[in-house]
Amino acid sequence: MDHSCVYLVGAGPGDPELLTVKAVRLISTADVVVHDGLVDDAIMALINPAARLISVAKSRSRHSVPQCGINDILVREAQAGHRVVRLKGGDPFIFGRGGEEAEACRDAGIDVEVVPGISAAMGGAAATMLPLTHRDTASAVTFVAGQCKGLTDQNWAGLAGKGRTLVIYMGVATAADITEKLICDGLSPDTPVAVLERATRPDSRAMRTILTDLGDMIGREGVVSPAIIIVGDVVLKSGAEDRLIHFAKQAEKIA
Repeated sequence: MDHSCVYLVGAGPGDPELLTVKAVRLISTADVVVHDGLVDDAIMALINPAARLISVAKSRSRHSVPQCGINDILVREAQAGHRVVRLKGGDPFIFGRGGEEAEACRDAGIDVEVVPGISAAMGGAAATMLPLTHRDTASAVTFVAGQCKGLTDQNWAGLAGKGRTLVIYMGVATAADITEKLICDGLSPDTPVAVLERATRPDSRAMRTILTDLGDMIGREGVVSPAIIIVGDVVLKSGAEDRLIHFAKQAEKIA
């Protein structure tokens, strides 16, 4: 690992065995690790014991450190000659603000390298044997963020429906609004949906229902982040039926 370089490292969805070899090498030799709150404890245990840990964990609508502050930390620590790893859940460039952090480092003359991680969507889908694309049902997949400003103003028309899969990150808290939005945009209330909670971790849960029941199911089951929502007929293609919890009164529609 070179000095005066910041490494944006994806920690994947949680299972430490899904880390890349490069990610393990970097976190085991870092001087400073700036990490999110969703990085699994089993992965944190692989960090160099001598490294200084800086938590920038966030909760909904509140960052313990604002993004500009995180950028400043990365630049400052690298300029001090430290070996800096910015460790994030999933992949740095999929709703991880890695692009902003890379820009800040480059603007300050700091070299930056991105180490991709398995995204929550890919890790969760694999663990549940739920294909995001399938020749019979979906030839396109789209990732969107369900927790962001101006949700109602975003145009999701055409992102879900026949032949398409929609993966929603950070949508647990706004599930009812997402349901209303998709139905208003023309999606059938009976569209199959799955919620993958804490995907790839020992305490993971995979739940399946229909769109109109999504918000109610999340409330009934006490679903918490990290979790992703998958919308589309691929939900019916899971090869791990024993791992899926089924909901909704219209059970025959998702059988």
